[in-house]
Amino acid sequence: QACIKKTAEGLRPVNANPLPSRNEKCLFFLRPMLMSVGDLIGDLQKEDPGATASVLSKDGERIANSTLIDALLDKDFQLVINNAVYNICAPERVCASAEHAMELEDMKHVVHLLHTALHQPEHQLLKERELLEKLDNLKQELSPLEKMKADLSGKADFQTSRALYVGLALLSVQGGALAWLTWWVYSWDVMEPVTYFITYSTSMAAFAYYILTKQDYVYPDAQDRQFLRYFYKGARKKRFNVEKYNELKDKLAQVEEDLRRLRYPTQLQLPIEQIQPKP
Repeated sequence: QACIKKTAEGLRPVNANPLPSRNEKCLFFLRPMLMSVGDLIGDLQKEDPGATASVLSKDGERIANSTLIDALLDKDFQLVINNAVYNICAPERVCASAEHAMELEDMKHVVHLLHTALHQPEHQLLKERELLEKLDNLKQELSPLEKMKADLSGKADFQTSRALYVGLALLSVQGGALAWLTWWVYSWDVMEPVTYFITYSTSMAAFAYYILTKQDYVYPDAQDRQFLRYFYKGARKKRFNVEKYNELKDKLAQVEEDLRRLRYPTQLQLPIEQIQPKP
């Protein structure tokens, strides 16, 4: 059974482990806040390349290599070296004063800020390069789809405009026919019921439009609906994948937003709703 001694005054804990190949003990100085279980195993194997080691909890469960030594020293654990099990006793922790604990927390905060200042620019540069590469790939993938969409939009817009002019022409013909029947063929007394039922039929058609589309018969909305009808009809003929196009556009917008936030470091830690431009 081996023990690790540690004090609260900042003394570094030391672990004495036997090395199987050399039949001798070796002292390993631990850095609880900087070392992990994987680092300890790596140091053992550097001293004795023939040694295979693992760390288990007191109940025999394996402890991950990413676990910090500081967390490991909270409880007793087992060190297995070449199938030999060594029980390691956790060091006794001396209760530190509140002032000492506050200084330790301040020191950890300063170290964290220093690490961020040294590594954040490099991380941002790598992330920006990754986002730019992703942005370029998305634009290349969208380029043929954009050309096809522009062609389909142009044809749909032409067909929609033609339908509107055809409707205008039919209304003009209808108005001319009613005027001709009223003043040259029949009288207003005869044509008044006809115009009433034409108006009533128009109201029924508008109400039927609302029932089918759940929208009021407003000319701009009706025009947009007709445009979409012609657009999707052309997309099916040309086999234009609208869902894939919309998905790529959403990804492109997300990458551009990530790049914008990355290039403005003051917005990196803000939630999305706080950095959206005001309408």
